[in-house]
Amino acid sequence: MERKVVLITGGSSGIGKAIGTYLKSKGFAVYGTTRNLGNHTDFDAFELLQLDVRIPESIRVAIDLIISKEGRLDVLINNAGVGITGPIEETPHEEILKSFDTNFHGPLHMIKAVLPQMRMQKSGLIINITSIAGYMGLPFRGIYSASKGAISLVTEAVRMETKGFGIHLTTLAPGDFATNIAAGRYHAPINKSSPYGNAYDKTLQMINDDVDNAGDPIIVAKKVLEIIKTDRPKVHYKVGAFMQKFSLVLKYLLPDKVYEKLLLNHYKL
Repeated sequence: MERKVVLITGGSSGIGKAIGTYLKSKGFAVYGTTRNLGNHTDFDAFELLQLDVRIPESIRVAIDLIISKEGRLDVLINNAGVGITGPIEETPHEEILKSFDTNFHGPLHMIKAVLPQMRMQKSGLIINITSIAGYMGLPFRGIYSASKGAISLVTEAVRMETKGFGIHLTTLAPGDFATNIAAGRYHAPINKSSPYGNAYDKTLQMINDDVDNAGDPIIVAKKVLEIIKTDRPKVHYKVGAFMQKFSLVLKYLLPDKVYEKLLLNHYKL
Protein backbone atom coordinates (compact mmCIF):
# COMPACT_ATOMS: atom_id res chain seq x y z
CA MET A 1 0.00 0.00 0.00
CA GLU A 2 1.28 3.45 -0.93
CA ARG A 3 2.41 5.41 2.11
CA LYS A 4 0.05 8.15 3.21
CA VAL A 5 1.02 11.81 2.95
CA VAL A 6 0.30 13.86 6.07
CA LEU A 7 0.34 17.64 6.56
CA ILE A 8 0.45 18.98 10.12
CA THR A 9 0.09 22.69 10.85
CA GLY A 10 2.03 23.99 13.82
CA GLY A 11 4.47 21.11 13.49
CA SER A 12 7.64 22.64 14.86
CA SER A 13 6.96 21.97 18.54
CA GLY A 14 4.58 20.57 21.13
CA ILE A 15 1.71 18.33 20.05
CA GLY A 16 2.34 18.93 16.35
CA LYS A 17 5.96 17.83 16.55
CA ALA A 18 5.01 14.79 18.64
CA ILE A 19 2.40 13.75 16.07
CA GLY A 20 4.73 14.26 13.13
CA THR A 21 7.66 12.41 14.71
CA TYR A 22 5.46 9.48 15.66
CA LEU A 23 3.76 9.20 12.27
CA LYS A 24 7.09 9.38 10.45
CA SER A 25 8.36 6.50 12.60
CA LYS A 26 5.34 4.53 11.37
CA GLY A 27 6.21 5.08 7.72
CA PHE A 28 4.10 8.08 6.79
CA ALA A 29 5.35 10.89 4.55
CA VAL A 30 5.13 13.81 6.98
CA TYR A 31 5.18 17.53 6.32
CA GLY A 32 4.92 20.02 9.16
CA THR A 33 4.49 23.76 9.01
CA THR A 34 5.75 26.80 10.86
CA ARG A 35 5.24 30.53 10.41
CA ASN A 36 8.98 31.23 10.70
CA LEU A 37 11.08 28.59 8.99
CA GLY A 38 14.26 30.55 9.70
CA ASN A 39 13.81 29.90 13.42
CA HIS A 40 14.09 26.14 12.90
CA THR A 41 17.19 25.64 10.76
CA ASP A 42 18.26 22.64 12.87
CA PHE A 43 14.86 20.93 12.77
CA ASP A 44 15.25 17.40 11.39
CA ALA A 45 12.34 15.40 12.80
CA PHE A 46 10.52 15.61 9.44
CA GLU A 47 10.21 18.07 6.57
CA LEU A 48 9.13 21.52 7.73
CA LEU A 49 7.47 24.03 5.40
CA GLN A 50 6.84 27.72 5.82
CA LEU A 51 3.10 28.32 6.15
CA ASP A 52 0.94 30.85 7.99
CA VAL A 53 -2.61 29.57 8.45
CA ARG A 54 -3.83 33.17 8.51
CA ILE A 55 -2.63 33.80 4.92
CA PRO A 56 -4.37 31.79 2.15
CA GLU A 57 -1.58 32.46 -0.38
CA SER A 58 0.95 30.99 2.05
CA ILE A 59 -1.24 27.91 2.37
CA ARG A 60 -1.60 27.53 -1.41
CA VAL A 61 2.16 27.63 -1.98
CA ALA A 62 2.85 24.95 0.64
CA ILE A 63 0.09 22.61 -0.53
CA ASP A 64 1.12 23.00 -4.19
CA LEU A 65 4.65 22.03 -3.16
CA ILE A 66 3.45 18.88 -1.42
CA ILE A 67 1.24 17.87 -4.34
CA SER A 68 4.06 18.46 -6.82
CA LYS A 69 6.38 16.19 -4.78
CA GLU A 70 3.94 13.50 -3.64
CA GLY A 71 1.07 13.64 -6.12
CA ARG A 72 -1.49 13.49 -3.32
CA LEU A 73 -2.41 14.59 0.19
CA ASP A 74 -4.12 12.04 2.40
CA VAL A 75 -4.33 13.56 5.86
CA LEU A 76 -4.53 17.17 7.08
CA ILE A 77 -4.06 17.71 10.81
CA ASN A 78 -5.10 21.23 11.79
CA ASN A 79 -3.00 21.62 14.90
CA ALA A 80 -1.72 25.22 14.77
CA GLY A 81 -3.25 27.27 17.56
CA VAL A 82 -2.63 30.03 20.04
CA GLY A 83 -3.64 30.42 23.66
CA ILE A 84 -5.28 33.48 25.13
CA THR A 85 -6.23 34.25 28.72
CA GLY A 86 -7.77 37.16 30.57
CA PRO A 87 -11.03 38.67 31.75
CA ILE A 88 -13.04 39.22 28.57
CA GLU A 89 -13.87 42.78 29.63
CA GLU A 90 -10.17 43.60 29.86
CA THR A 91 -8.90 41.65 26.83
CA PRO A 92 -8.09 43.97 23.90
CA HIS A 93 -10.40 43.13 21.04
CA GLU A 94 -7.55 43.05 18.56
CA GLU A 95 -6.11 40.15 20.58
CA ILE A 96 -9.46 38.37 20.44
CA LEU A 97 -9.49 38.75 16.65
CA LYS A 98 -5.89 37.48 16.41
CA SER A 99 -6.86 34.40 18.39
CA PHE A 100 -9.77 33.62 16.08
CA ASP A 101 -7.57 34.27 13.02
CA THR A 102 -5.35 31.36 14.03
CA ASN A 103 -7.69 29.04 15.94
CA PHE A 104 -10.80 29.34 13.78
CA HIS A 105 -10.18 31.10 10.46
CA GLY A 106 -6.83 29.31 10.05
CA PRO A 107 -8.28 25.79 10.03
CA LEU A 108 -11.05 26.99 7.72
CA HIS A 109 -8.48 28.31 5.24
CA MET A 110 -6.68 24.97 5.42
CA ILE A 111 -9.85 22.93 4.93
CA LYS A 112 -10.86 24.97 1.90
CA ALA A 113 -7.38 24.61 0.42
CA VAL A 114 -7.17 20.80 0.66
CA LEU A 115 -10.75 19.84 -0.24
CA PRO A 116 -10.31 20.13 -4.04
CA GLN A 117 -7.33 17.72 -3.99
CA MET A 118 -9.05 15.28 -1.64
CA ARG A 119 -12.23 15.42 -3.69
CA MET A 120 -10.24 14.64 -6.84
CA GLN A 121 -8.62 11.68 -5.03
CA LYS A 122 -12.03 10.60 -3.74
CA SER A 123 -10.39 10.18 -0.36
CA GLY A 124 -8.95 12.18 2.50
CA LEU A 125 -9.00 12.72 6.23
CA ILE A 126 -9.05 16.03 8.10
CA ILE A 127 -8.41 15.98 11.85
CA ASN A 128 -9.07 19.27 13.59
CA ILE A 129 -7.24 19.50 16.91
CA THR A 130 -9.62 21.32 19.23
CA SER A 131 -9.58 21.19 23.04
CA ILE A 132 -11.58 19.83 25.93
CA ALA A 133 -11.78 23.52 26.89
CA GLY A 134 -13.84 24.00 23.72
CA TYR A 135 -16.76 22.10 25.25
CA MET A 136 -17.35 24.64 28.03
CA GLY A 137 -16.94 28.32 28.75
CA LEU A 138 -14.02 28.49 31.18
CA PRO A 139 -13.36 31.57 33.32
CA PHE A 140 -10.54 33.73 31.97
CA ARG A 141 -10.22 31.37 28.99
CA GLY A 142 -13.54 32.17 27.37
CA ILE A 143 -12.08 33.33 24.05
CA TYR A 144 -9.91 30.24 23.69
CA SER A 145 -12.89 28.03 24.56
CA ALA A 146 -15.04 29.86 22.00
CA SER A 147 -12.52 29.57 19.17
CA LYS A 148 -12.04 25.84 19.74
CA GLY A 149 -15.76 25.25 20.18
CA ALA A 150 -16.46 27.10 16.93
CA ILE A 151 -14.13 24.94 14.82
CA SER A 152 -15.66 21.86 16.42
CA LEU A 153 -19.14 22.87 15.20
CA VAL A 154 -17.84 23.76 11.74
CA THR A 155 -16.28 20.30 11.55
CA GLU A 156 -19.71 18.77 12.09
CA ALA A 157 -21.12 20.84 9.22
CA VAL A 158 -18.32 20.27 6.69
CA ARG A 159 -18.30 16.57 7.55
CA MET A 160 -21.90 16.31 6.32
CA GLU A 161 -21.33 18.57 3.31
CA THR A 162 -18.45 16.39 2.06
CA LYS A 163 -19.92 12.99 2.94
CA GLY A 164 -20.40 12.04 -0.71
CA PHE A 165 -16.79 12.74 -1.70
CA GLY A 166 -14.99 10.03 0.26
CA ILE A 167 -13.61 12.65 2.67
CA HIS A 168 -13.79 12.25 6.44
CA LEU A 169 -13.59 15.02 9.04
CA THR A 170 -13.25 14.64 12.77
CA THR A 171 -12.05 16.54 15.81
CA LEU A 172 -9.57 15.47 18.45
CA ALA A 173 -9.90 17.38 21.70
CA PRO A 174 -6.86 17.08 23.99
CA GLY A 175 -6.90 17.95 27.66
CA ASP A 176 -3.73 19.36 29.23
CA PHE A 177 -0.45 18.13 27.78
CA ALA A 178 3.10 19.23 28.43
CA THR A 179 3.82 21.71 25.62
CA ASN A 180 5.19 25.21 25.28
CA ILE A 181 1.79 26.74 24.54
CA ALA A 182 2.13 29.09 27.52
CA ALA A 183 5.19 30.71 25.91
CA GLY A 184 3.17 31.93 22.94
CA ARG A 185 -0.09 32.58 24.76
CA TYR A 186 -1.49 36.09 25.00
CA HIS A 187 -2.07 37.03 28.62
CA ALA A 188 -4.16 40.03 29.45
CA PRO A 189 -2.05 41.87 32.04
CA ILE A 190 -2.75 41.06 35.69
CA ASN A 191 -3.85 44.29 37.28
CA LYS A 192 -4.15 44.06 41.05
CA SER A 193 -6.37 47.15 41.10
CA SER A 194 -8.78 45.49 38.65
CA PRO A 195 -12.00 43.97 40.02
CA TYR A 196 -10.83 40.74 38.36
CA GLY A 197 -7.20 40.99 39.54
CA ASN A 198 -7.02 38.45 42.35
CA ALA A 199 -9.33 35.89 40.74
CA TYR A 200 -7.53 36.09 37.40
CA ASP A 201 -4.11 35.82 39.03
CA LYS A 202 -5.11 32.65 40.92
CA THR A 203 -6.76 31.10 37.87
CA LEU A 204 -3.78 31.83 35.61
CA GLN A 205 -1.44 30.16 38.10
CA MET A 206 -3.73 27.13 38.19
CA ILE A 207 -3.76 26.96 34.37
CA ASN A 208 0.04 27.11 34.21
CA ASP A 209 0.40 24.47 36.94
CA ASP A 210 -1.94 22.14 35.03
CA VAL A 211 0.20 22.46 31.88
CA ASP A 212 3.44 21.98 33.82
CA ASN A 213 2.13 18.75 35.33
CA ALA A 214 0.39 17.51 32.19
CA GLY A 215 0.86 14.30 30.24
CA ASP A 216 3.21 13.44 27.40
CA PRO A 217 1.92 14.60 23.97
CA ILE A 218 2.90 11.21 22.53
CA ILE A 219 -0.49 10.09 23.87
CA VAL A 220 -2.15 12.50 21.42
CA ALA A 221 0.07 11.22 18.60
CA LYS A 222 -0.99 7.62 19.26
CA LYS A 223 -4.64 8.67 19.19
CA VAL A 224 -4.09 10.38 15.84
CA LEU A 225 -2.67 7.14 14.40
CA GLU A 226 -5.67 5.25 15.75
CA ILE A 227 -7.99 7.70 13.96
CA ILE A 228 -6.04 7.46 10.69
CA LYS A 229 -6.37 3.67 10.78
CA THR A 230 -10.14 3.88 11.36
CA ASP A 231 -12.26 3.36 8.24
CA ARG A 232 -15.15 5.42 9.57
CA PRO A 233 -13.93 8.00 12.08
CA LYS A 234 -16.32 9.26 14.73
CA VAL A 235 -17.40 12.90 14.73
CA HIS A 236 -15.43 13.75 17.89
CA TYR A 237 -12.61 12.19 19.91
CA LYS A 238 -11.17 13.21 23.28
CA VAL A 239 -7.81 12.43 24.79
CA GLY A 240 -6.52 13.35 28.23
CA ALA A 241 -6.65 12.55 31.90
CA PHE A 242 -9.68 10.66 33.17
CA MET A 243 -11.14 13.60 35.10
CA GLN A 244 -10.75 15.93 32.13
CA LYS A 245 -12.73 13.58 29.91
CA PHE A 246 -15.20 12.79 32.69
CA SER A 247 -15.88 16.52 33.06
CA LEU A 248 -17.53 16.36 29.63
CA VAL A 249 -19.79 13.54 30.77
CA LEU A 250 -20.83 15.68 33.73
CA LYS A 251 -21.38 18.63 31.41
CA TYR A 252 -24.10 16.72 29.58
CA LEU A 253 -25.59 14.97 32.60
CA LEU A 254 -25.83 17.78 35.11
CA PRO A 255 -28.10 20.84 35.09
CA ASP A 256 -26.24 23.91 33.82
CA LYS A 257 -26.13 25.68 37.17
CA VAL A 258 -24.86 22.60 38.98
CA TYR A 259 -22.06 22.20 36.45
CA GLU A 260 -21.26 25.90 36.71
CA LYS A 261 -21.00 25.49 40.48
CA LEU A 262 -18.49 22.67 40.00
CA LEU A 263 -16.34 24.93 37.82
CA LEU A 264 -16.57 27.80 40.29
CA ASN A 265 -15.47 25.48 43.08
CA HIS A 266 -12.62 24.08 40.98
CA TYR A 267 -11.27 27.55 40.24
CA LYS A 268 -12.10 28.78 43.76
CA LEU A 269 -14.15 31.68 42.39
